[in-house]
This record gives sequence, C-alpha cells and structure tokens, in this order.
Amino acid sequence: MPALDREHSTLLVVDIQGRLMPAIEDGSMVIANARRLVDAAALLKVPVLFTEQNPAGLGSTVQELTLSGPVAHKMTFDAVRSPGFLDRLPAERAIVVAGCEAHVCVLQTVLGLLAHGRQVFVVRDALGSRRTESKETAVRRMERHGAEIVTTEMVTFEWLTTCEHPRFREVVALIK
Repeated sequence: MPALDREHSTLLVVDIQGRLMPAIEDGSMVIANARRLVDAAALLKVPVLFTEQNPAGLGSTVQELTLSGPVAHKMTFDAVRSPGFLDRLPAERAIVVAGCEAHVCVLQTVLGLLAHGRQVFVVRDALGSRRTESKETAVRRMERHGAEIVTTEMVTFEWLTTCEHPRFREVVALIK
C-alpha cells in the first residue's frame, strides 16, 4: 500500500462515546489522538465519519470530539453490516480508522471493510480497549488480514505530504 493521500482518504472515528470511555485503558490518550486526527482532517479537508454504537445505552460521541462529520448510528458491532453504511465511504478512498473498542467494533468494522476490498489504515495510538491484551490482539489480527497499522503522526504527515503545505504549521502544532 502506498502512503496515505489526503485527497483519497476518509477518517472513520468508531464509537468514542461518553459512557464507554471511562472504562477504556488510556482513554484520555485515545481521545487526544482522535482529536488530533479530527482537527488535522478539518484543516486538510479530509472527510470524517463518526459511528455511535447503541447511543441510547453508551451515550453520544464525547464532547472533546467536535462532530465535524455525519454520525452513523448502529446496533451491529461491524458498522459495515448497518444498512447504507458502506455507501457513505466511497470505494476509491482509503479509510483511516480510530476508535473503540479495538477488539470489538473496530476489529469487526475493519474486517468488514477489508472483506469489501477497501484499503484500511488503523491508527494504533488512537485505538482503545478495556485491556491491553485485547487491543494488541486485535491490532495483530487486523494487520494479518490486510490493514496497515499506523500512528497519528504518520497519518498527519502523510496527509501533509510536504513541509511547504500552506497548513503545515497548524497541523504540526496539533502533534506537539
């Protein structure tokens, strides 16, 4: 897989919801890195799609993540199984995935995207689970099935492409 191209990327933020996050190991780091990705996407005009799993039970997306894109509500763990979900993600776009829980909704959604021939980049430092071994096992499994494993910094610098980009300083300020 080549480097990410902002013109052909969509950021997918999976289930970073109010009632779930207190149980997530290093949840504040997950939220902070997801925030960086959302902000970089906004600066670089990369579309963002959020999902919310059973929002009546788990609440809405955390306040720290200003919703800068549409929200797909779902009851299935694999968002791809929700009616119309895949239609929101153009086939020619690489899907950059962050969210929770790595071993449940993120894993199943990534496997669903891969099964539909989508190019998927999973942002390891913007993933959360209640337990480290669940997250790490999910990351290995997603990688084994064809997802590229990346970090927040990798994504933002690949989206920038050059230090001459007019938004370079603003995007780099998100990382520092």
